[in-house]
Amino acid sequence: MGHIPSALTADIEVLSFEDALQEALKESEEYDVNKWLYVPNYYSEYRYILGTRGKKPLICIGINPSTAAPEDLDNTLKSVERVALHNGYDSFIMFNVYAQRATDPDHMEDELNKALHEENMKAFDYALSLDADRSPAVWAAWGTIIEKRDYLPSCVKDMIALGEKHGARWFSAGKRSKKGHPHHPLYLRKDSILEIFDVEEYLSKL
Repeated sequence: MGHIPSALTADIEVLSFEDALQEALKESEEYDVNKWLYVPNYYSEYRYILGTRGKKPLICIGINPSTAAPEDLDNTLKSVERVALHNGYDSFIMFNVYAQRATDPDHMEDELNKALHEENMKAFDYALSLDADRSPAVWAAWGTIIEKRDYLPSCVKDMIALGEKHGARWFSAGKRSKKGHPHHPLYLRKDSILEIFDVEEYLSKL
């Protein structure tokens, strides 16, 4: 079943990323915390991070979370994991431009919740710090859905700036759109090869 937001994120209690992370690091009866990183560690109206643990993660960036959870990956996340492993990464981290959960991007809120975005950027900062070699790999995979809301491009710009601070290497997979947007992970071949993605050039046209 899909997820339709029940309320604006500004109208609900949203855990800070730090508080949500501390809870996610504790033992869980629902899943193996030594295998999974799930922040917050329960199903809610928003999600900062969902991924597996390793020393060489591939950070994949979509637009917004859907219904996936540990041991219950949707088809997009299954594709992300396959591509990550095929390209030599030992784990993956699914991150999103905006943290509000909605299966259909048309159901995303019309206005940016600045507080949620700020916490989401703290989550991205944390994800970038997880690569043992301090050379984080980021897979841009948000597709043309970036055009769905006016605030999404500015969120991407903030992410690119954070990535620069960490020396992130950016990639895409599959054919890009006419406007240069990176391909969404769904329907990619499992043996898809990651290609260098020039985020500075992309940013100049965004």
